Amino acid sequence: MLIYSVILFAVALLFLFVGISIYKGNASLIHDYHQTKVSEKDKAEYCKGIGKGMLACAAAMLASGAAALLGSSGAVVAVSLGILFAGLIVSLIIIIKVQKKYNGGIF
Repeated sequence: MLIYSVILFAVALLFLFVGISIYKGNASLIHDYHQTKVSEKDKAEYCKGIGKGMLACAAAMLASGAAALLGSSGAVVAVSLGILFAGLIVSLIIIIKVQKKYNGGIF
């Protein structure tokens, strides 16, 4: 499970940097299509919301990778994957809510 953890830590680090950058207002990291209906006055709040979703995703990957370091038994694998999928679902919910609120829909 060491390789799994290392891969998750690397991807989580990338998501962490991107999430922080978006949270601070760098909307250029979000595809233009996803911000077509976001007004300029709402751009900062939109970026904060999307950034929070990205940070939640990074946290899920870090937690899953840390749990995977505890061993390679079936129970540890199940817990690690459970943490990952639960975190990804929470992250997706956050991003969808922000998209609906500021862009009028998820697409």
